[in-house]
Amino acid sequence: DTNSTLAAALAAAKLHIPVAHVESGLRSRNKSMPEEINRVLTDHASMFLFCPTKTAVRNLQQEGFSNPLFEGELAPLGFEEPDRIASVDAPWVVNVGDVMYDSVLQHVCRAKARGFTDPTLRSLAVNHAVLTVHRADNTDNAKLLRSILEAAQSIAQDGIAVFFPIHPRTRQAIKRASLDSLLAGLMSVEPVSYYDMLLLVQRAEFVLTDSGGLQREAFMLGTPCVTLRRETEWVELLDTGISELGGTDPKEILDAVDRVRGATVKGPVSPYGDGHAAQRIMAAVSTWWRDAAT
Repeated sequence: DTNSTLAAALAAAKLHIPVAHVESGLRSRNKSMPEEINRVLTDHASMFLFCPTKTAVRNLQQEGFSNPLFEGELAPLGFEEPDRIASVDAPWVVNVGDVMYDSVLQHVCRAKARGFTDPTLRSLAVNHAVLTVHRADNTDNAKLLRSILEAAQSIAQDGIAVFFPIHPRTRQAIKRASLDSLLAGLMSVEPVSYYDMLLLVQRAEFVLTDSGGLQREAFMLGTPCVTLRRETEWVELLDTGISELGGTDPKEILDAVDRVRGATVKGPVSPYGDGHAAQRIMAAVSTWWRDAAT
């Protein structure tokens, strides 16, 4: 939910062009995050609210969006608009699942078959962790950034290789705060390709991240994850058994790592659908378009 997402939604709404918001209904309840403002406003400017989870549907209901299609359950693959919702003028709230799950399922096998495309990764230690930091809350606060890097250093000193693909803004923040010395002992590199990142996460002992996307990818690949935030919009992850909020305090991060290491996923069903979210989205738009034309 970037600034460009909101800009496009507002422009389209003012031009009376229907807006479809993928990953609709997510809420962190932290309005100091730019993404939170963007996602709330985009939802309220949209005609199609494609939710990745039942929780996202409930969030929208609490904000006044009534009558979600299929009562908020995952839409059937053979999408047909329920008879009780015939209007093409009212917003459609649909639980389609998470498009990221589609992507992970489709590409992880290709990533395995190809292996690492970056030759420097091919000798990576088996017992490694992956660290990513990019959110402004963490990068723009030198104290928090220092705390995260100190926690990562403690992990590295315990014999776990900490692989750290550094976001350009994060690298600038580290330099600006004179924290370069805290990169010693970490495997800090430039950002890697999507396929290489999938392999890194799948083979990792655990992940440390403030990214909403990487939280989910870690779960989808069965890798324990500690989120470097006080809250998450992907609240379902906290019930999976392999995902914890670690905040930014070094001790709290390390305690969370101890809790998730070696953990396994609870329950056989993913909260993010079945890997066919894109198919449902296309079916919903096609159904709406057909009805709007008649």
